[in-house]
Amino acid sequence: MKKALLAGVALASTIAMSSAAMADIVIATAGPMTGQYASFGMQMKIGAEQAVEDINAAGGINGEMLKLEIGDDACDPKQAVAVANQMVGKGVVFMAGHFCSGSSIPASAVYAEEGIIQISPASTNPKFTDERPGPGIYRVCGRDDQQGEVAGKLLFEEYGDKKVAIIHDKTAYGKGLADETMAAFEALGGKPAMYEAYTAGEKDYTALVSKFKQAGIDALYVGGYHTEAGLIVRQMREQGMDTVLISGDALVTDEYWSITGDAGEGTLMTFSPDPALNPEAAPVVEEFKAKGLTTEGYVLYTYAAIQAWAEAVKAAGSTDYDGVTEALNAGEFSTVLGKLSFDDKGDVTLPGYVWYEWSKGKYAYK
Repeated sequence: MKKALLAGVALASTIAMSSAAMADIVIATAGPMTGQYASFGMQMKIGAEQAVEDINAAGGINGEMLKLEIGDDACDPKQAVAVANQMVGKGVVFMAGHFCSGSSIPASAVYAEEGIIQISPASTNPKFTDERPGPGIYRVCGRDDQQGEVAGKLLFEEYGDKKVAIIHDKTAYGKGLADETMAAFEALGGKPAMYEAYTAGEKDYTALVSKFKQAGIDALYVGGYHTEAGLIVRQMREQGMDTVLISGDALVTDEYWSITGDAGEGTLMTFSPDPALNPEAAPVVEEFKAKGLTTEGYVLYTYAAIQAWAEAVKAAGSTDYDGVTEALNAGEFSTVLGKLSFDDKGDVTLPGYVWYEWSKGKYAYK
């Protein structure tokens, strides 16, 4: 009887070990899958799904397959924390997210506490890494102080002798970007004619636009997202204004033009060098094209975040938090963004921001 029990225990142990060996590695992406910024959530979802498909097709990571979970935070800080806790319950070991800085920052506290690596494809607020709650927090995008420096320089060089207004939507991303841009503009000797906040989600900005018109604003810098920026530029044109709208990376979606129509012609924005043009990205870009999918905005950034983490797991030999963190800190990773590594804050070492201009429904290098 004793031998039978021991044999049963041994068999159960063997089955458990076999099941553990065959278990999927659960990872996730999270962003605004619903709501007014859902186009960015879709970019992340598309990028993550393709990365997981490609890694699994190549044999997975250390012999194990990836399973992807999708979280919807709607760019809401409280919902982001709830999503982070849901991912903990699902056994997620890696988060390629979030999108909005206002979501990534509070969610990062959950991931740090639970030993989950987080690499954001899109959160640019400096506080995300400057004040990170643990060593496993990274990003593959740039920072708003880098973006603001580029924007402030253009504002001064091209509009320093004209009337410039700087506005923001009160979010961690929008206000942070506007403030960094204004600081760079003022450091060069520029003086904004206006600095205002607006409320995201409204449909009518005519009162604000009327202020711009009365003040004779020549250039408007918007720290915020494409939905409101699109309405503002359209309403400026409706009031007969030819003021140029200038903004940041939250305009990198075709949805911007669907809001503005021809009113968006000439809009300027900062974004990182187009990753779709990297030779390393060519095979992946072809995969997307074959499926009729876009590589706009943060699609390839999400793909790259998963690539970098996957390579770090291979180097570490497991998904162990400390081992993967050590590998991410020490390694250089070949991704669709090119070769990248991370500094001691968790920021990526990649080229900074360049200018794009919207024309005839598309954005291209200025």
